[in-house]
Amino acid sequence: MAQPAFAANALLAGNPTSSASTPPSAVTAPPGSGNSNNTFLMTASPVRNRKAASDGYKPKIITTVGAKPACLVNASVNYVGDDLIYAFGGFDQYTDEVYNHVLKLNLTSRQWQLVDNYGDIPGVRMGHTANLWQGDKLLVFGGENEHRQHLSDVIVFDLKTAYWTQPEVNGPPPRGRARHSAVIHDEKLYISGGQTGHDSVLDDISYLDLKTWQWSRTWKFVPRYDHASWIWNGRIWIFGGINEEMEKSNEIWWLDLRGSPGFDSAMNYGTGERQMISSRYNRLPNSGSGQPATGSTGYVANSSVQSYPSSYSASRSPYTTPGSISSLKFHSSPNLPSQAAGMHFHVFSSGSMLDFVTPAELSCETSLSSLELDTLRWQKLADGKDLFSPTYRWHYCTTNTEGTHAWLLGSPVEPVGDGNGISPGEYLSDVLVIDLRKYGILGNELATETRPKIPSSDANVSSHLTGIGADLSTCFDQAPETGSGADFMITADPDDLDFDASPTTEAGSSTTAVAPVSRPIHVHKLILHARWPHFARLWSAQMAEFHSKKMHIPEPYSAVRAFLFYLYTDSIAQHPQHGPSLSDVAGMLVMANIYDMPRLRLLCVNRLGRELDIEHAAIIWERASTANEDWLKRRAATFCLQNWGRIVRTAGFKSLSHASLIELCSESDIDSQVVGGEALDLINNGRSYGGIGSNRKRSLGSAGVAAVEDEGDEEGEDDGMDVN
Repeated sequence: MAQPAFAANALLAGNPTSSASTPPSAVTAPPGSGNSNNTFLMTASPVRNRKAASDGYKPKIITTVGAKPACLVNASVNYVGDDLIYAFGGFDQYTDEVYNHVLKLNLTSRQWQLVDNYGDIPGVRMGHTANLWQGDKLLVFGGENEHRQHLSDVIVFDLKTAYWTQPEVNGPPPRGRARHSAVIHDEKLYISGGQTGHDSVLDDISYLDLKTWQWSRTWKFVPRYDHASWIWNGRIWIFGGINEEMEKSNEIWWLDLRGSPGFDSAMNYGTGERQMISSRYNRLPNSGSGQPATGSTGYVANSSVQSYPSSYSASRSPYTTPGSISSLKFHSSPNLPSQAAGMHFHVFSSGSMLDFVTPAELSCETSLSSLELDTLRWQKLADGKDLFSPTYRWHYCTTNTEGTHAWLLGSPVEPVGDGNGISPGEYLSDVLVIDLRKYGILGNELATETRPKIPSSDANVSSHLTGIGADLSTCFDQAPETGSGADFMITADPDDLDFDASPTTEAGSSTTAVAPVSRPIHVHKLILHARWPHFARLWSAQMAEFHSKKMHIPEPYSAVRAFLFYLYTDSIAQHPQHGPSLSDVAGMLVMANIYDMPRLRLLCVNRLGRELDIEHAAIIWERASTANEDWLKRRAATFCLQNWGRIVRTAGFKSLSHASLIELCSESDIDSQVVGGEALDLINNGRSYGGIGSNRKRSLGSAGVAAVEDEGDEEGEDDGMDVN
């Protein structure tokens, strides 16, 4: 989707880290809205943007050596752990030769190696899928061989022994296919979509039970190929790919697996319906040359080829899927990446679908965006120039099972200068290494931990917390006389007029006044010692607080209280009554930086990035600057500049220090100017975007149709979604 060149967008490239420092702690810390008529910042000078792009985190490109594979098409590429990436199959786009080679890339030594492999070596193939299974195996399904025949075989490659095995599967397999998707969940391999030999798009879904090696029945789902699929929250999701009209799709579909008997276990083989289908499969002749599916090694693929006349698929009566199917189509949104431009890679991490839009041509807009599956809301995490050099083309993307890192494999556009006359793009010579945590991505394990899993105890069944945290929360900040067992007291800087902020005096002196402190927070030494590494070190060293059983933390009271509540509950989730506000989380981010608590830091960055809003944007920007969180700082600065007219009227903006106000204003480009009204309309010149403070909003859908609608006083965005 075409976007105007906002200065705010340019700021996503990075900004110098603020020199603001956190006030020293009293204990030793480890190292560590109105309806305005205008406002909007235009960019004019790219100089500052280029300079800013070099600041903060920037993914690195590593160049590989050794037996670099040809720039394969429709191969499988998997990160398997231990800094190793495996590639299998595919065809050479220059020679059209189809391979069954196994290649290994050691990311530590940056070296490619051809792997000697043994056993039931599969035939050559492309468009197959390979899934990491049990941590040390690759499970390969389907694909297309050199005779353009489509396969439905299953082969397992043991990464430790380099040995191929052919499991004995039960029941008729799904139709042979290529460019489908496959995902493993709960010891089941789910197969969906793909292409057959007659360029028809398959619309089915089935699974292979990996405990019994039994194929399930095939159900009707959604026609797609070259799509991505994953399983989250009891549903299988599908996004992207190409539909029956041969158009790139921006629809997302999902199928409920929970509570559907058909997905609980594989259908018993041998029913009348299944036997009839099996016999029809077996009677159909193979298409193509009629030869067995062999590869260049002479080994026969371990199942029959399945390609059927188009009349056959039309005559079948597909089974109705037992679970409910839903779909949603995105029409327009300021953060919606156009699927028609660029080279897209869709991966799943932390309850979100990540969309890497990489360069396909020099003028292509690139980005990293996320689609939160809980809210079905798009967010733009980073501008493409922070991630992707226009001089490289990326062909494959793989992630680790934790969802914290991604690796893109590709090659430079320009010829390499080694004197060998190698054409650009002939080899998968380079790898782009991306730490997703730098963009507020939690990782799959941490995201799962933050979701309710363990019910609260019988004593606290109505609590929004889970497990023992629900019980401990009832003991938090309760005075000792209530029987809570609290044996330690913490004070903070007052941040509310209701607090007792009267000046106090130092012990033993009646004249020396010190800064006012907040009301005390009553806590338990045992919990602090177990959950707060800094406190454990302080206690072991028997510092002054060990004897006085008191501590003062020179941070705002609300942030300190939220931080201590996190130690009790292991949660910073939003809750109307008990959960910390965004301001509290912003303060906790600073404390996580002071006390070197990376898990809490990542939780804070993730929530602040997802829930960034008008009222808190300025505060989040300032706290991110203090905590040296460059990505969050740039994201908040961009949001502030794009919504400047509303931001400057918030209490958060007015509470900033003078130095912070100057720095935030300096985030804009040096040639930026505030425009509005008729001048803004002239600058727009027909381009479609939402002008802040204007009385209408224009948006451009993926089909290039402009829609105009009243905005009124609403601050929210129209996500432009159709739900089926």
